[in-house]
Amino acid sequence: MQRLRSFFWLFLFCLPISGIASTDAARDRYVEAQLVLEKASVQPGETVWIGLRLNHDDKWHTYWKASATGYATSLINWDLPDGFEVGEILWPAPQPYYFEGYIEYVYENEVILPLELTIPADAVPGETYRISVTADWLMCEKTCIPGRVDLNLDVPVTAESGNLDSRWQALFDDARRLQPSPAPEGQVKAWRQGNQVVLEVPAPQNPDSLYFFDEQVFLVAQMEMNIRPQDDGKVQLLFEVDAAGVGSAERLVGDLYTEGGWESGSEVWKIDLSLGEAPLAPVETPAFIWILVIAFLGGLILNLMPCVFPVLGIKIMGFVNQAGSDRKKVISHGLVFTAGVMASFWLLAALLILLRSGGQELGWGFQLQSPGFVYLLAVFLFLFGLNMSGLFEVGQSAVGVGSNLTAKSGFPGSFFSGVLATVVATPCAAPFLAPALGVALALPAFSSMVVFTAIAAGLAFPYLFLSAFPSLIKMLPKPGAWMESFKQLMSFLLYGTVGYLIWVLVGQLTEPAGYSAFSTLLVFFSLVVIAIAAWAYGRWGAFYREQKVRYTAYAASAAILIGGVYMGYPQFAYSLEDGETPITWQSWEPGKAEALAEEGKIVYVDFTARWCVTCQTNKAAVFSSSEVRNWIRDNEVVLLIADWTNQDSRITQALAVHGRSAVPFNLVYGPEADEPEVLPELLTPGIVMNSFRRVTGTQP
Repeated sequence: MQRLRSFFWLFLFCLPISGIASTDAARDRYVEAQLVLEKASVQPGETVWIGLRLNHDDKWHTYWKASATGYATSLINWDLPDGFEVGEILWPAPQPYYFEGYIEYVYENEVILPLELTIPADAVPGETYRISVTADWLMCEKTCIPGRVDLNLDVPVTAESGNLDSRWQALFDDARRLQPSPAPEGQVKAWRQGNQVVLEVPAPQNPDSLYFFDEQVFLVAQMEMNIRPQDDGKVQLLFEVDAAGVGSAERLVGDLYTEGGWESGSEVWKIDLSLGEAPLAPVETPAFIWILVIAFLGGLILNLMPCVFPVLGIKIMGFVNQAGSDRKKVISHGLVFTAGVMASFWLLAALLILLRSGGQELGWGFQLQSPGFVYLLAVFLFLFGLNMSGLFEVGQSAVGVGSNLTAKSGFPGSFFSGVLATVVATPCAAPFLAPALGVALALPAFSSMVVFTAIAAGLAFPYLFLSAFPSLIKMLPKPGAWMESFKQLMSFLLYGTVGYLIWVLVGQLTEPAGYSAFSTLLVFFSLVVIAIAAWAYGRWGAFYREQKVRYTAYAASAAILIGGVYMGYPQFAYSLEDGETPITWQSWEPGKAEALAEEGKIVYVDFTARWCVTCQTNKAAVFSSSEVRNWIRDNEVVLLIADWTNQDSRITQALAVHGRSAVPFNLVYGPEADEPEVLPELLTPGIVMNSFRRVTGTQP
């Protein structure tokens, strides 16, 4: 009897159970898909969640709604009963995925992509309604394959809403937990500074877990966020704008995730912010006073620079000579000299503030994001360092002009002396005034002007002080050989800065497709040529040389200098899309490769897609090789590209002929090959070169 009873319950259990949503799972190679309902049954007029359940094989993944190379999963061709309505996919936060230098946002293992399903009010309790849809996705591991299945879901309607379906409850809970909620108004900010975007948010419970999923493919993706804590309980996330993406975006849109959530309990915030100008943070009075002290000291230190220090006593003696022994006139000349310094710094400050107010792209930082500007700045500092090292001397004409102005009788001469002191000191400002200048450019206009005034006051203070106490001039160290040694020592600071700028330049030049290591080599060679120009100028352009020799040296050194700058200027790093030797691709068509091969042509066929990360990696690796490019050019290789970015049945059929269903897939045809040679999935220049040699019979 016990065995019969057990059989009876087993029989009942195996029967289809009325009132529970049922569906069949479908599989396309490495991903299983199923349409599921969150509840066992629904009632008329109710809105519930349904979901696309995706179960990925190990190491395989599908894509989030935004991607640089893949494409998002979609549900198409809905077949709904009358009155039923279904919304768009409610995307839960994905996870970052790294492969061969690319970072994507993906789903792995088992997930549910939920949607809202609205049941019509006139749905009949006791009836079961069928929903049908086609699921379409891209599944990737080392290769990428489009997937597609047809799915059905039977939805039972009851008088009262059913309980949660325990089979899917955990997956729906995860999908709900990772749903973005609106970020609290006023608590998040975003702005753009040149090529950088800053997102500022309140610090969550676990700041290190913060991750922003960019919805616009606007930013350079990072596996780990660049996070900068703030003193006010907030954190800033720093991003670089992707030059290959939507570089002109005016908003920051995406999902911001943190493990454990914010105080509100939400783990994901929806970010949709206008990218305004960087906020000018208010400065507290004690902090601002310290800024002014640093600015004053920085200006004061400028007087110790070799180009400024020797002038100090001479200018004060000029005041004394002009004013005789009248102490008041000496002080007046000192004040006018200070006015010249102040006016020069105010003009500089006004120019920088004007550029800043004209837009972010005109700001100081934006200039350093231009490879051309960085290169020219490196050249200028390199020449200035060579000058300080004693390789050549410049500035005699400028000193003469300054002397003519300062020699004027009365106050005009003192005023222009102050202007000249500022001009001479300006190239030395960066090493000593970087903190003060950085703060000044981030402050409101008035506060910024005050900081520049403090710098000017520091520069002018010794002149003003010694004009009030001229007897102290004799206490200054006398100019001598030590000044030349000190000047040469300071030149190494400039060489260090040049090295840093070249490091920055190389980082900027690695982004464009036309970059190669040869571009970096040319930058270094250009500095050698520029040094030769400086040497020629210093060797034969000195004032004691005959006029003919000097003019010849001027012309020759100028020509060499121009040639050196032309050699190193990074303009051509952007002009060639595939390296120094341009190569041309033709569109693949069925039978085209075979026809060209019959004519004796060498043909390279690349079955690829923009969403295929391995494809892009192969192309970058192979066609960055000058050997490959030159061989293609010299042997007139025909390059055919079969672009499978969008579905193309012709390409699908061509892949099937070779027993393939995924990309990357590469073929090489040649006069010495009866059949096309199939290349491996991961390519190197050597693999491609060996294939070229085999199909042409030139393999050693």
